[in-house]
Amino acid sequence: MEEIVLRNEFIKLGQAIKAAGLVESGVEAKIVIQDGEVKVNGVVETQRGKKLFGGEVVEYNGSSILIKK
Repeated sequence: MEEIVLRNEFIKLGQAIKAAGLVESGVEAKIVIQDGEVKVNGVVETQRGKKLFGGEVVEYNGSSILIKK
């Protein structure tokens, strides 16, 4: 499981999956999130602007990311 350490108070979902290298662009992130392919803490999330504050687990395409403070 990859980890992303927050530099600010939060990171948006689209930015997180792009930073982890799970998608190549913000446009691709938008599409996969809106299509319901991304889960946050086991629940499908369709808002790419969803703020992640730390402690969340993001899942996409068989990969997981842990957001850490």
